[in-house]
Amino acid sequence: MEKRDIEVFRAVMRAGTTSQAATLLGVSQPAVSQSLRKFELACELRLFERVRGRLVPTQEAVALMVEVDRYFTGLEMIEHRVRSLKSFGLGRLAIGSLPALGTGFMPRAIAAFGLERRQIQLSFQVMSSREVYQQVSAGQLDFGLMAEELSVTGLEHSPFAKVRGVIVMNTGHPLARKKVIDANDLASHPFIALNPEDVGRRALDDALAREGRTLRPVIETPYSHSVCEFALRGVGMGMAHPVMALDYVARGLLLKPMVFDIVATSLLVFRPGVPLSENAKELLRMMRIQLDTDLQRVREALSGAPPAPPARKASRKA
Repeated sequence: MEKRDIEVFRAVMRAGTTSQAATLLGVSQPAVSQSLRKFELACELRLFERVRGRLVPTQEAVALMVEVDRYFTGLEMIEHRVRSLKSFGLGRLAIGSLPALGTGFMPRAIAAFGLERRQIQLSFQVMSSREVYQQVSAGQLDFGLMAEELSVTGLEHSPFAKVRGVIVMNTGHPLARKKVIDANDLASHPFIALNPEDVGRRALDDALAREGRTLRPVIETPYSHSVCEFALRGVGMGMAHPVMALDYVARGLLLKPMVFDIVATSLLVFRPGVPLSENAKELLRMMRIQLDTDLQRVREALSGAPPAPPARKASRKA
């Protein structure tokens, strides 16, 4: 089985026809057809049905394509890493984060870290916790931030943030003057809910059920930032990650504590046996400092105090 034949198979599966695959690969259509026949013989599988001049992938072809894509993704990551090492040497970090901490918190921490001063190139990706786990396991990320509820088997890990969910609403909401949101409040007003499979959503549903109450969802969404956007526009109130919600406080979003203790825990994950670079360690230190700052701002927002402006870097003296 030759790599070139696997490349041709992948091109046909992605393009849909041998002619389009030939164009992608820069070869003739007969060469593609010949390579496909050769690949089928090597696999001893029927990978395509020939129906009125069209190639229709079999179930075996679809199953094989999953592994082929995984193989080529690994090769592409190696090529990307080689190019990066040529250009930047070891001065590169690759980090992934779940959305709750990836869209506001991590950019703040990275800005405080100072990439230009350190002459570092950073690859930063916002992705699902499952993707963080997969890419750290595969060595594609130096470290990642993911939710606690997923398995971290095979990875080193440590707690990063453990925070209580907050209720968010705009200043015109009927409950805007309440200090603490209770079960009756949650059940009596339109609610912007996280998706039913979300761990925090399930915990909130269970807590309300014990009080004989249920939510009145008007929207379901997978992300805290969507909850905040909808709440800011007066669609209803919702539960959000407090550090994520900070990004909306200056725009008029209110953060309220609730009677239920719904906790969100995020983990730092690393590959076992692979020591972190000094740059990675320093970034982790800045992340912890930024987390302390953000949690103080959350406490101020929950107390009703005017939000403190984000800290600015001190100017250097000449």
